[in-house]
Amino acid sequence: MNHIRHIPSTGSTNEDMLALARDGAPEGLWLRADGQTGGRGRQGRSWVSPPGNLHASTLVRRIAGDPPAPSLALVAAVALDALLQGWIEPGRLSIKWPNDLLVDGAKISGILLEGAGDAVVVGIGVNLAHHPDLPDRPATSLAALGLSPPDPADFAEELAASFAAWLERWRGEGLGAVLARWQARAHAPGTALRVQAPDGVLEGLYDGLEADGALRLRGADGRMHVVHAGDIFLL
Repeated sequence: MNHIRHIPSTGSTNEDMLALARDGAPEGLWLRADGQTGGRGRQGRSWVSPPGNLHASTLVRRIAGDPPAPSLALVAAVALDALLQGWIEPGRLSIKWPNDLLVDGAKISGILLEGAGDAVVVGIGVNLAHHPDLPDRPATSLAALGLSPPDPADFAEELAASFAAWLERWRGEGLGAVLARWQARAHAPGTALRVQAPDGVLEGLYDGLEADGALRLRGADGRMHVVHAGDIFLL
């Protein structure tokens, strides 16, 4: 059962949810803030968090038999993609590994996973009314696309329901169902990518996903690289 708590402002909904997880909060709890003063993205980047956008985090309690915890990033991506298709034509909306949603190549959301014991906190930010000017990649929002952005509270309710449905499939059917949907909504095989990985920069062609959700990148020499972490750029 999903339950969404609302607060006007906080440093970070992920930080708050991590504290709640350590105190025994149950799976299905969501926390939504109108704004964040210390929102963050992957690799410690700041996440601009003005009122009018979605800033929310939820909690998953891992149990025996669950797929790998990092694959929850893919679950969140397909859940958000399914919801955003109500506003954006599927041909313009796509997923970039592992969990960025793009509209015409511009980023509209961010997803960050963090762990605490058996809990995985899934933070989701969506540019509904505003978007930042990023130095290294384009960004957009529903408002910038000429759409009337939904109220963040209503959007959070719908997202919680979509995430719960995909989480049930992830847990009940295994990761395969999520991978199939993710790959159907992602950039096509053969798309040229650059990966800023922890051990350096790789370039190659997207060649699908491994069974655990890792990215397969085929280099110019034909060698296959398996990427478990890194920033991805479309070339």
